[in-house]
Amino acid sequence: MDLIAIARKLSEGLHPLRFSNPVTHVYNPLEYAWENHEAYLRRYGQGPKEAVFIGMNPGPWGMAQTGVPFGEVSIVRDWLRIDEPVGRPDPENPSKPVTGLACRRSEVSGRRLWGLFRDRFGDPEKFFRRFFVVNYCPLLFLEASGRNRTPVQLPADERKQVMAICDEALRRTVVALQAKTVIGVGNFAEDRAREALTGRDLVIGRILHPSPASPAANRGWPEKALEQLRALDLHL
Repeated sequence: MDLIAIARKLSEGLHPLRFSNPVTHVYNPLEYAWENHEAYLRRYGQGPKEAVFIGMNPGPWGMAQTGVPFGEVSIVRDWLRIDEPVGRPDPENPSKPVTGLACRRSEVSGRRLWGLFRDRFGDPEKFFRRFFVVNYCPLLFLEASGRNRTPVQLPADERKQVMAICDEALRRTVVALQAKTVIGVGNFAEDRAREALTGRDLVIGRILHPSPASPAANRGWPEKALEQLRALDLHL
């Protein structure tokens, strides 16, 4: 099964799920930003890959706008050269509007992660010959105020349903890409990779999440990430 088929199946599996308060809005960019996401998969998702980087779920100014994991707008448009039409979620939270590649907000995590790859490789094709980036869960969960809720903050029964579907998609993705190493971007992604991929002949590790909410990430994140990758015998 190729990545496009995996993404479609993932989106279809999550579509009927319903979530309780305080979640009031759920954005699925695999629906309203599908053209951008498909372009990303089609252009850069041809395997095999040496390693796969796994994020948690979309940020409101990253993948929620662009359909690309960690997809800070300027990176997607100017470096990855992806600029397809993006629709809008329905319903849309007024404090987290989706304006696609016209969005003027910057997703710091995505700017840091993709910025590191851009600075080390120059051309995106050189990066994608060895690596790929996906999100474990494609859904953004919002409260009425616009505050994010992470998948781990969902009630246990809702979280279990989401993880069962996302675990299967992750397994299929790793097989499709023939990856030997899986790198969680942050603790949650590493934990899910270890759980979903248990018993498989893989190296599983993590790098520090580049979120600006992390004091450690605000002090020399690229150097820390590179050091962690070298410890996994990966050299960018």
